[in-house]
Amino acid sequence: MTGRDLKELSAGDCLRLLASVPLGRVVFTRHALPAIRPVNHIVVDGQIVIRSSPGTVLSAELAAFEPVVAFEADELDVEQRLGWSVVVTGVARLVQDPGEVAHYKDVLRPWVAGEMEQVIRIRPEIITGFELVPASVPEDRDGGPSRSG
Repeated sequence: MTGRDLKELSAGDCLRLLASVPLGRVVFTRHALPAIRPVNHIVVDGQIVIRSSPGTVLSAELAAFEPVVAFEADELDVEQRLGWSVVVTGVARLVQDPGEVAHYKDVLRPWVAGEMEQVIRIRPEIITGFELVPASVPEDRDGGPSRSG
């Protein structure tokens, strides 16, 4: 198998890819240490929206303080060594508008049991991503693929 190149993705491509998968991971601080939770999500107007239950670790750490968080999602094929990964860093805020909350409760169905009454929106400040692609074939001096190596 040949090597792979890392291709940097644009912010637009990153958000499009995030929107294409149902599951990601939110990274936040708990007791001054990093914590990670898998969550299902949607992307709306360039922002990540998740749901949470009041009283859970995720809710207590994210909803009350409007912290800086990271959100990561990927789609990787370990056999082919192809795929992508996106990381968004931004501020997490509790959605307060009752109409918005009701809308997101209709369109964002949590995977876990229980009442997920809170809606949290992550507004991206930094968006980074890469795609693993087949490595470029070096060209020889005549402009064709190199036969050496």
